[in-house]
Amino acid sequence: MAEILQKDGTWVFDGDALRLTPGRDKNVSLLRKALGELVVPLGALAGVSFEHGKKTGRLRLRLRDGSDPLLHATGGRLAEPHDPYQLVVESDRYGVAEYFVDEVRNALLLDQVPADPVDAYLLPGPAVPLSVSAGDGTASFDGEQIRLEWNWKTEDAKAAAGARTLALTDLTAVEWHPAAGLENGHLRFTVKNAPTKAPPKYDPNSVELWGFKKDPLMALVAAAVQARLPHPATASKDVRPPEPQALAAPATAAEDSHDALLRRLRELGELHRTGVLTDEEFTLAKQAILKRMR
Repeated sequence: MAEILQKDGTWVFDGDALRLTPGRDKNVSLLRKALGELVVPLGALAGVSFEHGKKTGRLRLRLRDGSDPLLHATGGRLAEPHDPYQLVVESDRYGVAEYFVDEVRNALLLDQVPADPVDAYLLPGPAVPLSVSAGDGTASFDGEQIRLEWNWKTEDAKAAAGARTLALTDLTAVEWHPAAGLENGHLRFTVKNAPTKAPPKYDPNSVELWGFKKDPLMALVAAAVQARLPHPATASKDVRPPEPQALAAPATAAEDSHDALLRRLRELGELHRTGVLTDEEFTLAKQAILKRMR
């Protein structure tokens, strides 16, 4: 086992996974403290490195693309203080940090862990329910619905519509952007069949962020939602699911048997579980198959 304890946090590697615990130092960001301890399986890692500095160094983990919903939802835009996969190391612990890197690298080699992207999340994302207030509103998520509520700083045109509730099944994407320079940031939800090009200030499906201390916490909401949306590897195939009638109908007479219909029911259940089929599509297709089994 390898372990390194610092004011910035504690990292422990037991050969199978890394436990990343944020420190209690005042300089540790709100985002990392809110995330709490992260357990990163070895199979989610693409690499590890240690960078020396004059006063402090920095341990960095590189995760395989698609393994963490937080990294996907934030698109690599988390600044160093908020990145849970970095650890500030004091100069008197450089030797420990180098040993830590060697242990993780050796395990990656022994287990022959590839560095290529994955097609399923290997980390669960933030726990729900959660609620964050920042910018011009509050975003809450219970695992099934997102609720957006506005404050006195919200643009009148957006606030006039009142609080907004979005079902997870109606979303195609979520993204978090931090404020940068004169550009404000946002937490934006993309709704099926309702794309918008409106700036976040006017978009009822967005919370506008102005670069204040709590802005990074909105990334937690984005990550929790992302973890429950279809994985990007699935979405990237850009294949529309077949109509329920097509799923239910047998291709040939030979397939129109009890076993074949049971197999189709299992396939439908998997498509529904992974989010390819909506509840309504799954119900229609299942009913069509059950009629054939009578």
